[in-house]
Amino acid sequence: MLARIRKDIQVIFERDPAAKSVWEVVLCYPGFHAILFHRLNHWLYNKGWVVLARFLSQVVRFITGIEIHPGAKIGEGLFIDHGMGVVIGETAEVGDNVTIYQGVTLGGTGKEKGKRHPTIGNNVVVSSGARVLGSITIGDNVKIGAGSVVLKPVPPNCTVVGVPGRIVVRDGVSVRDRQLVDLEHNKLPDPVAEMIFCLQRKINHLEERIAQMEENRGESASVQHPQQGKGDVCSA
Repeated sequence: MLARIRKDIQVIFERDPAAKSVWEVVLCYPGFHAILFHRLNHWLYNKGWVVLARFLSQVVRFITGIEIHPGAKIGEGLFIDHGMGVVIGETAEVGDNVTIYQGVTLGGTGKEKGKRHPTIGNNVVVSSGARVLGSITIGDNVKIGAGSVVLKPVPPNCTVVGVPGRIVVRDGVSVRDRQLVDLEHNKLPDPVAEMIFCLQRKINHLEERIAQMEENRGESASVQHPQQGKGDVCSA
C-alpha cells in the first residue's frame, strides 16, 4: 500500500509541473485523495460492504468533486488533474498510466445489467469535458480530445475528437517510449478547420479556372470580330 501511495505521488510530479512538494500533493490534490480513498472503498465493495463503500464514495465526492464508484477497477499510475466533475461508473475499467482531466465522464448507457461502462487501456489521455459512454474499449496510447463524445470502440494509437467522436489520427505518430505518457492533449487536429481549408482551396482553384475561361473567351471574341480601322472599306 505504501509503495502504491509513493507511486501515486511520483506520478503527479511527473505529469504536473505545478507540484512543488510532497506535502502539497498530499494536502492539496483532490485527484490523489479520490484515488487513495477509492482503493479503500473498492476493497470494502469486494468484501460485500456495499452500502458503506457507496457512502464513503459519496463523502469523497462531496470533498473532492470526483465521483468514482467503488466497483470501478483502477490501474496503477492514474492521474486525475484538478478533477472537478469527473465521474467513473461502476463497471468501468481504467488501465495503467492513464491521465484524466476535469469534467470527464466514463459512463454507461441504458439500464442493462453487467458490463455497461467503458474499458480504458494503458497510457490513455482523456481531455477536459470528454464523455466515453457504453461498454466500449479504448485501446492503448489513445488521445481523446476535449469535449469529445466517444460512443464506439477506439483501436490503439489513435486520436479521437468531435461529437460524436471520430478517429483523426491512427498510427500517425510513433510512440518512442510506451512508459512515457504524452500529455500534449492541446496538439490535436481540427477536422472542421481542415474541411474549411479544403473548401477554400477548391474555391480558389475554381476562381482561377473561371478567370482563365473568361480570358480565353475574350481572346476568341477579338479574333472573330477584330476592330476595324478608320480607313477600312466597310467603315466608309
